[in-house]
Amino acid sequence: MRIAIDAMGGDYAPREIVRGAVLAIRHLKKEITTVYMVGDQNAIMLELIACKADVGGFLEIVHAPENVQMDESPAAAVRRKKQASINICMNMLRDGKADAVISAGNSGAVCTSAVMTLGRIPGVARPVIAMAMPTRRPGRPFLLIDAGANTDCEPEWLSQFAIMGTVYSRHVLRRANPVVGLLSIGTEDCKGNELTKKAFPLLKALPGINFRGNCEGHDLFEGDLDVIVTDGFVGNIVLKTIESAARAIGGWMKEEFVRHPLRQIGALFLRGALMAMKRKMDPEVYGGAPLLGVPGTVIITHGASSSRAIYHAVIAGINAARNNVTKEIEERLGNPDAPAPTLLAEPVPILEHTEPPES
Repeated sequence: MRIAIDAMGGDYAPREIVRGAVLAIRHLKKEITTVYMVGDQNAIMLELIACKADVGGFLEIVHAPENVQMDESPAAAVRRKKQASINICMNMLRDGKADAVISAGNSGAVCTSAVMTLGRIPGVARPVIAMAMPTRRPGRPFLLIDAGANTDCEPEWLSQFAIMGTVYSRHVLRRANPVVGLLSIGTEDCKGNELTKKAFPLLKALPGINFRGNCEGHDLFEGDLDVIVTDGFVGNIVLKTIESAARAIGGWMKEEFVRHPLRQIGALFLRGALMAMKRKMDPEVYGGAPLLGVPGTVIITHGASSSRAIYHAVIAGINAARNNVTKEIEERLGNPDAPAPTLLAEPVPILEHTEPPES
């Protein structure tokens, strides 16, 4: 795999981005041919020197004189800054010089650059961000789609989101017959806003989609659903609320454990269980979200990503690129009445999200 990483995207770029790339090279040498660090050459070199990176011939710097800031207008910045790091990354993907692009930068700019450079898969109305999240069932994450690419949606788009989410869930998350739910304020068909009411019959009529019906917020982590469909406005609020709740719960637990010496002793005995729970709730492990609907593998990760989050985003990129879902999405949207194909008898191997050798 050849991975192009936007070294200038994110709140802690280029430091954490470069260190995440180094972690990936050290730990995933069998999976990676080259990691291209795209950004300011001098800044990248300084970070490589600072972390004493010994990455042999696995890392190559591609100089980009411009970058898109987090507070810039995405569309305007992408059009104006032709030599921005994210644009150069997308050019490399389009030209076949990279197999996947990873960015922690302005997500709107990443989506805009991807659509402008790569175009859309034929039949796709709008590309969509799909975020995998943990559930109570081990090994059965659910896919939240859309997680923020499209704030205003048409009902027909949600049916396409369900198709793209189902394809990704089958190939990458290994769900043989993914169960799809439509996020609403009640399980009854008549509940919801105008968007969900109009989308419900469209989803119900889709062949090859295992549509369960409406679901509510308390269904998210039960593990009964594999794909949860919503518009990007609601999806992004859900995603950031989950991340905030996870941090708050961790902080509350820490405060309570240090209130009394006996609780501190108890925390020592519970250390293993607490660490396991922290890993399950950790957004950095699940932070690499594919942009579905464009002809290529694009992974968007959190703006506040650490080196560890970038490392896990590289794993997500490798898995998505190996299990190229573009072709099936194109076939399904080109012929929505066709039944879903069966999984391959010998599916492409999936990399597990193991911890890097350094944190």
